Amino acid sequence: MEAVLTGLVETASGPEVLSRLLGNLVMKSKKAQFVMTQKLLFLQYGYTTPMLQSLLGYLAMDSQRRPLLIQALKELLEMWGSSSAVRHTPLPQQRYISKAALICLAHLGDEELQDSRDELLASLMAGVRCRLDSSLPAVRRLGMIVAEVASARIHPEGPPLKFQYEEDELSHEMLALATLQPVADSPSEASPPVTPVATETPDKENVDDGVPQAQPEGSDSELDSDDEFVPYDMSGDREMKSSKTPMYVRDCVEALTTSEDWERWEAALWALEGLVFRNPAATREVSVELAKVLLHLEEKTSVVGFEGLRQRALVAVTVTDPARVAEYLTSQFYAVNYSLRQRMDILDVLTLAAQELSRPGRLKRTPQRSSLDPTSQSGCTVTPAWRAVVDERVRSKTRHFSKGSPRRGPAGSPNEFNSVAGYFFFPLIQRFDRPLVTFDLLGDDQLVLGRLAHTLGVLMYLAVNTTVAVSMGKALLEFVWALRFHGDAYVRRGLLSAVSSVLLSVPAERLLADLPDELLEARSWLADVAEKDPDEDCRILAVKALLLLEKLKDKLLPLSSP
Repeated sequence: MEAVLTGLVETASGPEVLSRLLGNLVMKSKKAQFVMTQKLLFLQYGYTTPMLQSLLGYLAMDSQRRPLLIQALKELLEMWGSSSAVRHTPLPQQRYISKAALICLAHLGDEELQDSRDELLASLMAGVRCRLDSSLPAVRRLGMIVAEVASARIHPEGPPLKFQYEEDELSHEMLALATLQPVADSPSEASPPVTPVATETPDKENVDDGVPQAQPEGSDSELDSDDEFVPYDMSGDREMKSSKTPMYVRDCVEALTTSEDWERWEAALWALEGLVFRNPAATREVSVELAKVLLHLEEKTSVVGFEGLRQRALVAVTVTDPARVAEYLTSQFYAVNYSLRQRMDILDVLTLAAQELSRPGRLKRTPQRSSLDPTSQSGCTVTPAWRAVVDERVRSKTRHFSKGSPRRGPAGSPNEFNSVAGYFFFPLIQRFDRPLVTFDLLGDDQLVLGRLAHTLGVLMYLAVNTTVAVSMGKALLEFVWALRFHGDAYVRRGLLSAVSSVLLSVPAERLLADLPDELLEARSWLADVAEKDPDEDCRILAVKALLLLEKLKDKLLPLSSP
């Protein structure tokens, strides 16, 4: 019976057709009722939106079947409001259940919703709270959309809920589902009505183009007697400011902390990043103080791009004096009286600074020119014209027996992150399990925990070929093992990325010699995640980590063979 009912629901062109085919079968057969109200709604989620509309519209078409629709709505919202379901249900299934609930609300009237209003509102608000606490943006958006639409239907006389989210195709579809639209039985009925073409519009436009329109008396055109004068060209004008741009790093620190001149404050913020890179010695004298000022800096003058300016300046200070500034920032990450935004800013700054320090050739930013450029000659900046002509003729008459790129690769340089990697990494990983009064990574602050896991993975990846890579890898695998069963998908993604970073950064021989037990435990956990994790991205990351383990095994087998 299940296969027959599923096929009929899939192929029926609308609820009317399905009602003529099935009649009141769901009221006569318990098995049919279970399939239509339970299995197709809760146990499977791969069906299309038109199929859901046909199924729920079929339940709403007859007065005997409408109690089943109300019961289905209660169960859908009960599941939608379950925190356990939010954590362990895949996102496509959450969208499927949300669409089904909105379709039910579209078919039910205010009188039918009145009796169950309190129960429905309780389930709805519980689901909104769980989804707004989620670390995944897609889950939060889903909660906002459903909350807006469902609250307006369940409690129309109350204050409307309004969230700020980016509208897309999914949001438009969800909003449209809450409005009951007639479903046509045939394609001819479903086609939109043909709009008659207005044939008089072009003629009217032609007449308007040929005859000037009469201006009403007293119009603005008669009053503007100075229109014949040519306006001044103000394209090159610059705003005159009373404050000068600071020339030294200490002047910027003073302007950002004590100045009441907002123009000087803004000028200091704009100039700070360049001054830090041009005066590294002066920056090191006040690096920690400057990092403290930037970390606590608040926007006061509505500067365009304030967050970017502040972040780039803080990254520049960290790159200039990495050991001391990283030690200060990591200590402040677990300090009290900081907001979650400031803690995540610390993680972002540490990540960007580590990327800059580990970049090859950071201190020698010379642009590389192509060998085909006739002006690219070593030893002189400007090549004479005759030399360029001669070189081009010689190059055109020279025979090459191989087509290799004559351009040299970048020169090797030491990894500046090598000597300071420990200052970035170990203070962050040591105190994650110690809750504070206002900060608990293992409690409600799981968003910051996910960012921390991703940051540690990036730091591990950037520490490739460094002397502390093995110690960092061992500590990071212990961190992953302690949190491997975390309920938040964003945290698990960070943990899986961290495992891949360890496999990519630590030499294969050292992994086998120093971390054999950790690798065996990680392999079994990765296999379980790849098979059973409800989040699709987690499953993909687990498969990638397993592939890295297989490559590691293939790489070590030739070394162990005689």
